Amino acid sequence: MDCDKSLSAVVFAAGKGTRMHSPLPKVLQPLLEEPMLRYVLSAADPLCPGRVHTLIGHRADLVRGAFPEREGLFIAQDEQLGTGHALATAWGSLRGNPPEYLLVINGDTPLLEEKTLAAFAGKSIRERRDLSFISLTLRDTGDFGLVLRRDGRVQGIVEAGDFNERIHGPKNGEINAGIYCLRTAAVVPLLPLIGNDNTKGEFYITDLVALAAARGLSVEACNLGDDPRLSGINTPAELSRSEEYLRALIVERHLGNGVLIRAPQSVRIGPAVCIEAGADITGPCEIYGRSRIGAGVRIASHCRLQDTAMEQDADMRSFCHAEQAVIGRGCIVGPYARLRPGSVLEEGAHMGNFVEMKKARLGKGAKANHLSYLGDAEVGEGANIGAGTITCNYDGANKHRTRIGAGAFIGSNTALVAPVDIGNGAVVGAGSVITRAVPADSLGVSRARQRSLPLRIMPASEK
Repeated sequence: MDCDKSLSAVVFAAGKGTRMHSPLPKVLQPLLEEPMLRYVLSAADPLCPGRVHTLIGHRADLVRGAFPEREGLFIAQDEQLGTGHALATAWGSLRGNPPEYLLVINGDTPLLEEKTLAAFAGKSIRERRDLSFISLTLRDTGDFGLVLRRDGRVQGIVEAGDFNERIHGPKNGEINAGIYCLRTAAVVPLLPLIGNDNTKGEFYITDLVALAAARGLSVEACNLGDDPRLSGINTPAELSRSEEYLRALIVERHLGNGVLIRAPQSVRIGPAVCIEAGADITGPCEIYGRSRIGAGVRIASHCRLQDTAMEQDADMRSFCHAEQAVIGRGCIVGPYARLRPGSVLEEGAHMGNFVEMKKARLGKGAKANHLSYLGDAEVGEGANIGAGTITCNYDGANKHRTRIGAGAFIGSNTALVAPVDIGNGAVVGAGSVITRAVPADSLGVSRARQRSLPLRIMPASEK
């Protein structure tokens, strides 16, 4: 379905999600380090870009903060009185520029795919349906609303807590997936007729189905079988199962695109990660956010990357952690290295075991191979950083930078007290504490003169 200007959408994201037992709003619960609401919005946005609104209520500040780019598309629901009340609240904001059709989507369906939503909305619009919704047929209907039919025609939806077999007949296994397409001119006039005479005392959007059917409007349930991607998430167990389904799907996609993934069952890759064919990844491993992995990159087991770029032929050895970092072509990282935000390794640089970087740049071919901390530092091309080197970047109040020139050699167990500059080709003696600049091609040493004193051996009788 191409973008249809007659269509808008509203995503329900105002609920507490009490069964998640978490202080986070349910729609911010992460799957592969992305909030579930992001998946829903990604499925809806291509259908009606700029017209996908999000209804927020519980901890609305957190939801707004997670999606600052969507400011202007939020609708506040100050009281959460049920899904029918949610729709009425949303319509209050949309009626000034009313769409002909409105998609209504529960924000707890992160496995919903764009193509499924497009096919559903496209069919509803082509057939001029007044009210359509997606249904599933499940062996265990759980807490889902149950679809009522008579002679095959949809008559209504009854929430699980209000279902009575004597009144409604035996269960047919068909449940409501919580995704609707409404022709607003036909359905909006029914909103004031929704009541709250039910076990929860809430206003249910599902009541619209019976109201529409009773008035002879065209009502259709688009049944998609037992598709697991359309089940909502209400509990930690359901979140875990959905995340695993998504994880396996993403890994399989990368395998199909020519990425070698060893022990794939233990590899977790976020939905926005880009990996080129020819990369080689060994699990367990986690790669999240907007990370980019180039061809020929090798990532060994027990590594975690977040929003990190690894250029072609870079090699990350086991037990490394990288966040908001850039690792250049042919670099070697680890094992046991940590790259904090702002770390950059230029082409061919080496960062070895138990080295930590933060807002630091390691120049082309430079090496820091052992047990060092480089914070707020610029290290020039071909420089060598000895084991135990520390850039002392924090004075208790402010951060300061250290600059190490091209070809410089920093001896082991050296403390560089920032702000300080080490010139090109300079050598710093091992064990030094450097507080002043070392000019280019100079030797900088700062330590006490060694003395050797006779050692008095205490007689046993004095011990």
